[in-house]
Amino acid sequence: MAKKGNRVQVILECTEHKDSGMAGTSRYITTKNRKNTPERIEIKKYNPVLRKYTVHKEIK
Repeated sequence: MAKKGNRVQVILECTEHKDSGMAGTSRYITTKNRKNTPERIEIKKYNPVLRKYTVHKEIK
C-alpha cells in the first residue's frame, strides 16, 4: 500500500489571461508540499498566448 505524503499536485492558471478576454487559458501542473506551503501559491510562468511571463495562481 502506498504511503500518503505531503506532496500534492496543483494546477496553476494565468491571472492576466482571464482579464484579457482572449480565447483559451494558460495552465500548468506542478507539485507542492502541503506541510510547508498550506496557502495557495503564485508563480511567474510563461504564457505562450500572450508571449510573456505572467503571474499564475493556484486554482482548486
